[in-house]
Amino acid sequence: MPSFRPLPPRQSSDTRSAGGAAHRIHLPVSQAMVDCGVYCDGIRLPGKYTHAAALDKVHEIEADGGSAFVWIGLHEPDDQQMKAVAEVFGLHDLAVEDAVHAHQRPKLERYDGTLFLVLKTVTYVEHESMAKVREIVETGEVMIFVGSDFVVTVRHGEHGGLAGVRKRLEAAPHNLRLGPYSVMHAIADHVVDTYLDVTDLIEHDIDAMEEDIFSPRQQTDIETIYLLKREVVELRRAVSPLVTDLERIDREHDDLVNVEIRRYMRDVLDHTIKAADRIGSYDELLSSLVQAALGKVAMQQNVDMRKISAWVAIAAVPTAMAGIYGMNFDHMPELNWTFGYPLALLVMATVCVVLYRNFRRNNWL
Repeated sequence: MPSFRPLPPRQSSDTRSAGGAAHRIHLPVSQAMVDCGVYCDGIRLPGKYTHAAALDKVHEIEADGGSAFVWIGLHEPDDQQMKAVAEVFGLHDLAVEDAVHAHQRPKLERYDGTLFLVLKTVTYVEHESMAKVREIVETGEVMIFVGSDFVVTVRHGEHGGLAGVRKRLEAAPHNLRLGPYSVMHAIADHVVDTYLDVTDLIEHDIDAMEEDIFSPRQQTDIETIYLLKREVVELRRAVSPLVTDLERIDREHDDLVNVEIRRYMRDVLDHTIKAADRIGSYDELLSSLVQAALGKVAMQQNVDMRKISAWVAIAAVPTAMAGIYGMNFDHMPELNWTFGYPLALLVMATVCVVLYRNFRRNNWL
């Protein structure tokens, strides 16, 4: 794949000169905000909130003895927008830098009471023929900041939207009552499920390629195998590191994540391991297909060389006779005989026919 390349951050400001001074006008957080909701006892409260007002509302509910959290979703925020959010929610500078610049490997980090989870999102690019496609899997990223009363998700890439995840969670208040870490589980479960879906689709491509390679009369295009192997390698980099990080949730962060969420995350871990195993088997299979394809190409080249050698041998006889009789010496056999020329042609034709039949019998032609 070409792999996911983070888009350049949107211009966070306009520069205007007035009397030689430059004034920067920063875009508000709302320009990068996809959605912001306050959830109390698993139910989303009505109304629209800014990120700061949403957190104030949560603190107000908690002061009255209730349980609530805010979930804010951002799409490719710039430095200033992300810093404004970080100041409100107390996010660590290192994690904020990762969230802005993207292109991170899957990882789980802890900053005091906040977990920072990076997930690679993947989507399958539909195509009619492997010979025409240039990319099979597109990747993006989702960063999740989870605290005791907030969830901040930062998405990079044009796919991997979380609107469907939010809608499903809001339709299941009993899950949202488990707190902000239930959102982390739902997003991770959604992303890992797409891994399984994409691996299923890639398997069809591998099956079709395997059939082409082992078809006796089918031309083999090794470049398509390398293309698919590159995509599988990129997919492996997106999935495999996540296995270790998800295992750490149950082992190292039980003081933050409650028992029920840890049980759900173990199910996500099982699916991740399943996807990683599939991808590993695909990688090995493609390596075998590369060797098979190289062997087939070498065999095709040998067949071509045999054909070329056979035709060269057939052409060598009339070429040699014509060369000899073209030297224009005075004393050469049959030069003055009336049937010398037809006889020379007959000898050439006879030898060529005999050689051709022998080569055909030996499967050289």
